[in-house]
Amino acid sequence: MAPQPGPVSQFVRHNFRHFNAAAMVDAADGWTRHLEKGGKMMVTLAGAMSTAELGITLAEMIRQDKVHAISCTGANLEEDLFNLVAHDAYERVPHYRTLSIKEEEALLARHMNRVTDTCIPEAEAMRRLEKVVLAEWMAADAAGERYFPHEFYYRILNSGKLKEFYQIDPKDSWMIAAAEKNLPIVVPGWEDSTTGNMYASHVITGEVKNVHTVRTGIEYMTWLADWYTELSASTSIGFFQIGGGIAGDFPICVVPMLHQDLQRENVPLWGYFCQISEATTSYGGYSGAPPAEKITWGKLGAETPMYVIESDASIVAPLVFALVMGQ
Repeated sequence: MAPQPGPVSQFVRHNFRHFNAAAMVDAADGWTRHLEKGGKMMVTLAGAMSTAELGITLAEMIRQDKVHAISCTGANLEEDLFNLVAHDAYERVPHYRTLSIKEEEALLARHMNRVTDTCIPEAEAMRRLEKVVLAEWMAADAAGERYFPHEFYYRILNSGKLKEFYQIDPKDSWMIAAAEKNLPIVVPGWEDSTTGNMYASHVITGEVKNVHTVRTGIEYMTWLADWYTELSASTSIGFFQIGGGIAGDFPICVVPMLHQDLQRENVPLWGYFCQISEATTSYGGYSGAPPAEKITWGKLGAETPMYVIESDASIVAPLVFALVMGQ
């Protein structure tokens, strides 16, 4: 007998019946059907979802094998760790919409970096992580070894070098859950992140001699091509996109790249697609492109289950995850 759905699922299914609420339920049910058929799922994270503490639900999704790969910005990669080691020093600014320029300057003077209503403390979060990751970069550099950005963090988490600084329950960190499973992660444009900037500074100072000690985005794409080719030969791979930008645009293009650029035959299309977005389609932005447009680019097919939830991902994504897990 199938387990009874938990209180969150019961509430959502009773109340969320129309419009974006219904689309959310449909997307979650499509995810579940995809997994029941043996499919796998990639989740992409744009925006500031780690600072929104999406790890509380995403980590459990990873542990329950509902997520099989992640593509994320460098910010989401590092901000899960910032929250892990400096949560107690974070400050929430509920009135952020009415902050004056002087108040913004006061936050800067205190080294409190604001992300909407949440301030990340530079000393406790960024510099604490920098000290540990710099040692890893320098050690790899001296040994002539090269790793992807997420692999450096996996090495740190698995070594326990940050454990003394943990300020949240480790089960709420999606990076810890990912490291424990050695989950495949793709981080396109990692250079556009706080730790990417740190890395550049240490290359400039000469502490890291080889700029390629941290592997590049093109190498991520070649790795992704091999991963997708191997896995899609035996199972369908779905794509759940939170927000827009490079976190989603980069990995979804592996399919047309394999087919159009490498001219391989019978490349499987993505087998499920959902995007949570508040972007509109009228300004030519990729983030607002509807799923059907992706058919013209050779990413999705006419038969691909497609969903769009036009809403706030910080509200919607945890609810989708709860439905998929039957919470």
